[in-house]
Amino acid sequence: MSQALGLRWKIAVLLAVGCSLVAVAIGFLIHGARARQIGEAARAGATAQLITVRKVYELTGRLDRDYVGEADARIDCPQLPDALRTAALDGQRTTYLDMSGPDPAVWAARPIGGRHVLSVRLSLGDERAELAELDRHLVAYGASVVALAALGGALLASRLSRDLRTAAETARRISAGDLDARIGPSGRPGARDEVAELSSAVDTMAASLQQRLEAEQRFTADVAHELRTPLTGLHTAAELLPPGRPTELVRDRVAALRTLTEDLLEVARLDANREEPQWEALPLGPLVESITRRSGVAAEVLGAWEPARVRTDVRRLERILANLLANARRHGGDPVLVAVSGTAVTVRDAGPGFPDQLLREGPQRFLTGAPERGQGTGLGLTIALGQAQVIGARVRLANPRAGGAAATVTLPPA
Repeated sequence: MSQALGLRWKIAVLLAVGCSLVAVAIGFLIHGARARQIGEAARAGATAQLITVRKVYELTGRLDRDYVGEADARIDCPQLPDALRTAALDGQRTTYLDMSGPDPAVWAARPIGGRHVLSVRLSLGDERAELAELDRHLVAYGASVVALAALGGALLASRLSRDLRTAAETARRISAGDLDARIGPSGRPGARDEVAELSSAVDTMAASLQQRLEAEQRFTADVAHELRTPLTGLHTAAELLPPGRPTELVRDRVAALRTLTEDLLEVARLDANREEPQWEALPLGPLVESITRRSGVAAEVLGAWEPARVRTDVRRLERILANLLANARRHGGDPVLVAVSGTAVTVRDAGPGFPDQLLREGPQRFLTGAPERGQGTGLGLTIALGQAQVIGARVRLANPRAGGAAATVTLPPA
């Protein structure tokens, strides 16, 4: 499959095509001008030769080659073009130019002696060869100009292409989370062209985005830290309440608030890129079985004896799988299935599947995506993807054709 041309080569091709059209137009003009010049000179020479031949014929009564020179002078020449013969018999002195035949020539004719025609023919073979040589030079010079224009266009467009590629690469880095990425100044110092304006706009956008995201991250971390202390006291107070249904409800809500606070703190740490994994090389199957058992979710594990070893952080992997299992239990439906294959782990439920918006845009905080998948904070999948990024794993969310939702975690091999 062919790849599309880059901007640099598109500009080079455009310049080459433009120069080709100009070169062709100029070539036609030069060829036409030289052809007209040759034709006019040939007609004038033939006419002058005809006058000389007529004078010699009137003085001597014959066509003496010693006097008529190189001209092929004849009376009633059978090769005389019919149009020229007709015009001469009508009393006109005229010429006829033929550059297209195998033997190019110019004719001049006039009436003589009543119904006879005196004609002169001059060969134009050398002139046609000169025109052909001129055409070859025009083609060679035109090709050289087109090649130089294409090369010059490529060189001129290379800076533009390089700057645009730098802008695109910087935008991709920003999209990937590198908020410190900047394009910086481009071109000559002080120059303000369209590329420089684009670079400045992207850098301004990145700086504004960085400020807003950092403010959001600080707000999330500050809120979580400020809630931690009163929630600790609230939890202690709830433990002192007398047993009963109201106490259970209070304790349940306090526990939910504490979980939310811890999730917010974890999200803040992930946003700040301060997480450092503790690497270990372990067999994946037994590790997944152990994590599933500790999660408290009733799930069937397939491939528990998978021998593949992975390089991972056990605590972070447990956090990822626990969140995926909790998400499957809360928002999906039984049975929940955990399948280990190679270095990949798939958590699958029998619920309505992931919402289309989540599959398109990825997990968003405090957004569960669809009412049919139940209530929640939307932080579980966000944390799972963030922890996966820390340990170099990939998480793919999908809705299998058989139904339900499937989240696949692919880990780096040991």
